[in-house]
Amino acid sequence: MSARGGVAAVAVVVPARDEEDLLPAALASVRAAAEHPGVGAVPVLIVVVADSCTDATAAVARAAGALVVPVGFRSVGRARAAGVRAALGVFGDVRDRVWVASTDADSAVRPDWLAHQLARAAEGWDAVVGTVIAGCWPPGEPDLAVRYHRLYEATRPSAGRPWRHPHVHGANLGVGSRAYAVAGGFPPEPLDEDRGLVEALERTGARILRTADCPVATSTRATPRARGGFGDHLAGLGRRAPLAAAGGEAAG
Repeated sequence: MSARGGVAAVAVVVPARDEEDLLPAALASVRAAAEHPGVGAVPVLIVVVADSCTDATAAVARAAGALVVPVGFRSVGRARAAGVRAALGVFGDVRDRVWVASTDADSAVRPDWLAHQLARAAEGWDAVVGTVIAGCWPPGEPDLAVRYHRLYEATRPSAGRPWRHPHVHGANLGVGSRAYAVAGGFPPEPLDEDRGLVEALERTGARILRTADCPVATSTRATPRARGGFGDHLAGLGRRAPLAAAGGEAAG
């Protein structure tokens, strides 16, 4: 097993509830990221947590080569935590040297997503908190993208300066397993579990990089899976409501 920057293995955790339609594209994007040259020989395990699914989500995930963890939580926090536990159990002796990357079943990561996170881990960061972009904008809302960018990027500095953004999204989050354990892992919450983990990482002194360098494309579907998540914020924009500055992404 070849390690990169002290990381001996990577676990990508994807919670899903009835996502048979969007999951294949999400897993294909993760697999492409796992095969990026920047990942090298570090093994990558993809874990799909099928939470209270009534469709073919689990079968789709298995067909794509993912480890499937079926649960009945109806809680994205408990689902993400279960996925991490399963992955660390697989890696056994190197469980304290695993990089845990989190994304969502309705999202698509860039081919360099894992390479980017591993490079930051090699620099000494304990966690990487990324941003999201819309995969495509819904019809009938011609100015939605403009309003979204204005509010979402309100704190972005002038050109040439890094943006240490205020956002937290489970669709674009990475953390070393040691720091994850010290922070207590994902809290068992139905939403905002991503924000809860980052706040715990801050309290425990982890080195956290907030960066917009490698955004993840996520769904703008009209019926989001999680209340209070990214999809709800977009729906709010459609009603001319404000976008929360630190809106978490909770499984769609």
